[in-house]
Amino acid sequence: MKTLFLGGIKSGKSTLAEKYTLKLAQKKPYYLATTQFFDEEMKLKVEEHKRQRSDKFHTIEEPLELTKTLTKLQGECVLVECVSMWLNNMLHHKHTHKQILQEIDSLCALDVDMVFVLNDVSCSVVSEYKLVREFVNLSGIISQKLAKHCEEVYHVSAGIGVQIK
Repeated sequence: MKTLFLGGIKSGKSTLAEKYTLKLAQKKPYYLATTQFFDEEMKLKVEEHKRQRSDKFHTIEEPLELTKTLTKLQGECVLVECVSMWLNNMLHHKHTHKQILQEIDSLCALDVDMVFVLNDVSCSVVSEYKLVREFVNLSGIISQKLAKHCEEVYHVSAGIGVQIK
């Protein structure tokens, strides 16, 4: 089973995805944390997420190699938190669009119950900055790929998740 929680920043998608993952899992699920600490603000956000999930998950921190990491967890249930931060990391480390999209395809092919969290950044104005446009465009392509492979997709706004697939 693959599920996607898509929504704006601070929309409540992480909280709903965590609750969903805990219900889906037959045993203690895994939390694949993708965030790299680029600044103090991100460190504080990660600490908030750690407090929120407490000891309900086994936590694995992996900012880049998601498929390689999850291959070891065949048959398990994993919350991937979050795909947007992973995409940020991949662009920061100069991975190509082809490498990024291949990783998403490989990830979706794994026999692992996965719950993905992804920021919906498609409703903003077109940025004057090339890197921002690149991120938004790739994020949109990734959201379409994930939605295609997921049995369920939820759009989250104001803490309310609405199933759209």
